[in-house]
Amino acid sequence: MTLEQLKMLKYLAEQGSLKAASERLYKTQPAISQGLKQLESYLGIDLFNRSGYRLELTEAGHRIYQHALKLINEASEIKQIAGHLSRGHEASITLSIEASYDLTRFLPWLEKIQNEFPRTQIQLNQEHISGAFEAVEEGKADIAITAIDNLKLESGIFDSKLLVKGKLVNVAAPRFLMRHPNLKKVSELTEEYQVVVKDSGQSSEGQNYSVQTGQRCWYVNDFYTKKILISSGMGWGRLPEFMIVDELKKGSLVYLQLKDSKTELELNYQALKLRSRVLGPVASRFWESF
Repeated sequence: MTLEQLKMLKYLAEQGSLKAASERLYKTQPAISQGLKQLESYLGIDLFNRSGYRLELTEAGHRIYQHALKLINEASEIKQIAGHLSRGHEASITLSIEASYDLTRFLPWLEKIQNEFPRTQIQLNQEHISGAFEAVEEGKADIAITAIDNLKLESGIFDSKLLVKGKLVNVAAPRFLMRHPNLKKVSELTEEYQVVVKDSGQSSEGQNYSVQTGQRCWYVNDFYTKKILISSGMGWGRLPEFMIVDELKKGSLVYLQLKDSKTELELNYQALKLRSRVLGPVASRFWESF
């Protein structure tokens, strides 16, 4: 029994035909057919029912298929580990960070890793809403810091570590509130502009979180631009609390307290990685330091 034969079993089970499996494995159909026969001969059982149009796993084949997947995944991890060891430290690692996270909390880790691994380039990508989560999910980032909903983690394919709690707070400039001296509900603001940061991921495409129907909006790409627009009195919206501490103290921004909208939105920031992704030495050091 070989790893190549187990891969043949996997793709035959998933594709249902020799032709489709041969295209995925870049092998001829006779080679796959021969490999499958050798595997069945070695195991002493029939893995597929060949009476129908498509190849269907037998009951025994289903059980062997599940074990084969585990072995294929473990072999892939061994190969990744070997690749990391042969290359030494990674040339670069990518960290995707939710833009509402206070990056100053992250600086001690960055400085420590920078001193330990000066030859590894660290790429920091700021993302919004689902962007950091998707970057890890799609293999575009080694590690993410995200405030994504915990329901996203229930698939069991991620490892996560709770880092810190944060807040987004609903604010406006005094100039804005002067136009609404008796403001009590968000429903009174449909003709004003709510400033909204666009999701850098795809998960919320077509959705607007915390935006009422019929609301006029400014759409921006970052919190810095959002802060400028709100501070100028051109609109209102939620900003990371750490970003506006001084403005709240000086009164250049004030809490927007409305009966039908939360003033504060609490977020749980977590470090996240794919469970199946084997991290190299530098990324592993990052993960362990959280």
